[in-house]
Amino acid sequence: FPNSFFYARAIPNHPTKVVGIASGHHGVRRSGRLLVIDPAVGRHEAQGVIQEIPPGTSKVEPIIRDELVDGIWPQFLTPWPLSDKYFLVSCKPAPERPWGLYLADIFGNLVLIQEKPGFALFEPIPLVPRRRPPVIADRVDPSQKEAVVYLVDVYRGPGLKGIPRGTVKRLRLISYEFSFRDMGGLLGAIGMDGPWDVKRILGTVPVEDDGSAFFRVPAYTPIAVQPLDAEGRALQIMRSWFTAMPGEVLSCIGCHEHPNGAVPNLQSLAAMKPPVTIDSWYGPPRGFSFAREVQPVLDRYCISCHNGQSEQAGAFDLRGDVPLTGWSSAIAGHVSEKIGGKFSIAYANLHKYVRRPGIESDIHLLSPMEYHAATTELVQILKKGHYGVQLSDEAWDRFYTWIDLNAPYHGTWSEIVGRETVAPLLARAREMRRRFTGMDDDWEEIPTIEVFGKEIQLAGKEHDATQEVALVGYHSDAQLAEKIQGRSHNGNPPELNGWPFSTEEAKQRQQRLGDWKRVIPVAPGVEIAMVRIPAGQFIMGGGEDEVDERSLRVATIPHDFWMSVCEVTNRQFAVFDPTHDSHVESLHGYQFGVHGFPLNQPEQPVVRITWYQAKAFCDWLTERMGARFRLPTEVEWEYACRAGTETPFWFGTTDDDFSSYANLADAKLSEFVMDTYIRVRTIPDPNPFDDWIPKDTRWNDGGLTSMPVGSYRPNPWGLCDMHGNVWEWTLTPYRSDVNAESNGSDRTISCELRVVRGGSWYDRPKRATSSYRLAYAPYARVFNVGFRIVAEDLPKRD
Repeated sequence: FPNSFFYARAIPNHPTKVVGIASGHHGVRRSGRLLVIDPAVGRHEAQGVIQEIPPGTSKVEPIIRDELVDGIWPQFLTPWPLSDKYFLVSCKPAPERPWGLYLADIFGNLVLIQEKPGFALFEPIPLVPRRRPPVIADRVDPSQKEAVVYLVDVYRGPGLKGIPRGTVKRLRLISYEFSFRDMGGLLGAIGMDGPWDVKRILGTVPVEDDGSAFFRVPAYTPIAVQPLDAEGRALQIMRSWFTAMPGEVLSCIGCHEHPNGAVPNLQSLAAMKPPVTIDSWYGPPRGFSFAREVQPVLDRYCISCHNGQSEQAGAFDLRGDVPLTGWSSAIAGHVSEKIGGKFSIAYANLHKYVRRPGIESDIHLLSPMEYHAATTELVQILKKGHYGVQLSDEAWDRFYTWIDLNAPYHGTWSEIVGRETVAPLLARAREMRRRFTGMDDDWEEIPTIEVFGKEIQLAGKEHDATQEVALVGYHSDAQLAEKIQGRSHNGNPPELNGWPFSTEEAKQRQQRLGDWKRVIPVAPGVEIAMVRIPAGQFIMGGGEDEVDERSLRVATIPHDFWMSVCEVTNRQFAVFDPTHDSHVESLHGYQFGVHGFPLNQPEQPVVRITWYQAKAFCDWLTERMGARFRLPTEVEWEYACRAGTETPFWFGTTDDDFSSYANLADAKLSEFVMDTYIRVRTIPDPNPFDDWIPKDTRWNDGGLTSMPVGSYRPNPWGLCDMHGNVWEWTLTPYRSDVNAESNGSDRTISCELRVVRGGSWYDRPKRATSSYRLAYAPYARVFNVGFRIVAEDLPKRD
């Protein structure tokens, strides 16, 4: 809020206040509400709005709406401040009245100066002497083709809040090829759900150890920057862009730093060196195309199994030479079916496993790592060692870049609407660029690129899926078949007397403890329920398809311990940190007037907290209560979840109806398909092109996102939501072999990956079993990860 702010003018004798017109996106053009704004007070939504003129009966609310000022009267245009209280302004008081000149003030008065039927009177400017404004010296050198960008410290600002220094290794530089006249990147054009415009990858530049960077960029070019970790994955997504004139030096303080911030007085490492040039990314700058950049990876590593032959183990079709047919969309604002959906089967299948911003998403600054590649199911599957597939660094780089660029399919507009449509418009655009910038890049060109060390010309055709079809790492089909069939447990499973045990036995063991229920007071009216988990032994592991679960072992819980009945809620966490916001989950498609599905309601589990924050909550609770609270180890977590069972769920198998036991990805997620273009409504029976989140459609648990904790049936030990709702942090550093896990050594300074357990509302049953494991960096704020607490002992009751 507001969508746009036109005709802003500085208020006399004040260093930061301005007056201007708040208007919408679509709807009436440029006219709207007259607001006095002070950016020094704040820039978030309506934070800096000092007053609306004429003043309303209440404070200005940050309304999120497309046609923000339609139907609002009076309408204003072109204000001129006389002082901090009085303003000349063009005003149309009502639909039937003409535009006239008025004197407005902060007290609510609106005095007509001049109105003339048949005329519209705009831009009142007093003809009085005034001081000449300062002239900024020209910094442009037309003889140059480049500019220089200086980044002081990428870690400054909220964009990378909490990311440890040293994590950012490089910056990825991308550009945009905006659509030509009479075409646009509506839903279904460039990708299945976004992006809006063709993404052009320019390359990368290094970041110094102190977070600084100093590099050259092409002039007259829209540029966005993505900070990359050591594996080349974006830690934050920049959804705006900047441009520079030739010879100009641009600078920024950090990642989304406050615009009013001052440059720190320091000598950075980058500033002591000449500016670096952009390192190319497997070839010259070009539009990023799935067919040319990602499909070769699928052809090299995946196509031997995923070749569309349903009788084989890999029925999931990743062929790039088979076009998608029958595409359509019920979401208003989609591209026409004549030019939409021109994708391959491989793209249509693979994009579903990449959670991403989409064509539109949350309008606020994203949490660091909100769409990090490690949070996508595609990367999680491959990192777990999917049938022994081991990708090269280049293959990973291509996947990561595709994910970070919002999973596009097309890399040129010609491939969407046809070369014959683009050609005359491109020629005119190039003529204008030559005339006014001296530059003549053909952004529709498809150049020769490097793919796995080979130069390949892919202009005008998709990658040949008949080449390099042997799965890398296997020398014969027999070896591959052996690997697929050999995904059972390693060796003979261990035996354990008395395991598993029945629900009745589980309850009896708990009840024999005597005092096995407690309530921990956190604040007046805020409590955490705890239950006591009896000591014992169990067989840990059990996922036949997952490498990091196959090594079954006997695990021992030597002592009883207490565990919270539910995941920690937003209400409970707010007592510790009232500033935290679990925020919302963005819709698919357009976001007109809808902020997203809430994750921040009081009884929903707290999410988007780091492992460090979860541990800090436990430490804080320890100080308040006099008993030691901590996160559970993953051994404790699995033991408590199973409650004596050896089945994938404590209540059964992955084929059982879970709707009364767990909040998982099911038919309810089809409600992500909403039409919010004009009004908000759920689209009934959506087609598979709109309804693409992987899910188990057999069941409906009623949870669209996370549900209030305790909404589903507890396990035999009284624990709720051990399966689903949100993933839960554990104390344990991740090891690929569960036998090598460290029993949760409390190395709080370490940045080792930490294990999360339990699955979430976004995960299908097979990803939410008692043994399923994922891992995240301890500084990651993940949209569906929360935590529950344990205590080894609790104080005696009074």
